[in-house]
Amino acid sequence: MAEEIPLAGGDVTEGVVRVGDTVRRPLGDHSPLVHKVLRHLEAVGFEGAPRFLGIDGKGREILTHVDGEVAGRPWPEWVADEERARSVARLARRLDDAMLPLGIPDGAGPVDPDQPGPAPTFIGHRDFTPENTVFRHGRATAFIDFDICGPASRVQEVTNLLLWWGAWMPVPDREPVMQEVDAADRGRAIVRAYGLDKAETAQVVPVARYLAERSWHRMRERALRDGGGWARMWDEGVGDRIRRRQAWLAENADRLAGALLS
Repeated sequence: MAEEIPLAGGDVTEGVVRVGDTVRRPLGDHSPLVHKVLRHLEAVGFEGAPRFLGIDGKGREILTHVDGEVAGRPWPEWVADEERARSVARLARRLDDAMLPLGIPDGAGPVDPDQPGPAPTFIGHRDFTPENTVFRHGRATAFIDFDICGPASRVQEVTNLLLWWGAWMPVPDREPVMQEVDAADRGRAIVRAYGLDKAETAQVVPVARYLAERSWHRMRERALRDGGGWARMWDEGVGDRIRRRQAWLAENADRLAGALLS
């Protein structure tokens, strides 16, 4: 067997390695849905995601390795580039379009009945971080790490894009390269690149505020239940950052909504 080269596994996944042209990742409760999603994307010909190749002798999932440029921490300067952000939004739209035929399979997780905006109709990626986006020649070409995929709407997917690529959080909590980004202007660019219609666009700020509220409870629950990276992030103050983001979204709601709808 080829040499195992450790890879950065994100905030919560440990034990990710590269073996030749494949990536080996630990299995978890999320794995059956992830494998179903990746098989579906392969079947419909969507090329911007890894291929699921099976389970190895150590009980790890085998994925194709996606070549390209991926951000690490601290984020490189190119994460703040507006055209890169637009390319991420366009790729996310193509991914979500590809996921529509699968719908929401049985066992895909709960759908929150209290959430504002359109109801989920497909399985979304829901974690479009720079660490999970692969670029080639300055353009987003693939998403990796589908571990928290689940029922989503287009508006929910866009609010996640805005969190990571639109600087929708207080300036002091942003990565240094994002601190000069105008959140309203960048938000408009991302929403237009993704292609939300007017009615969906009007729901972006309310959904972003609701998901920020829910994320505090979910992060706390995962930290208490699962420990590991979830507990580490909680101990490092992610709950406080979420609270500050809630306040920032409330304070800037009118400005953000006005920019998106202008």
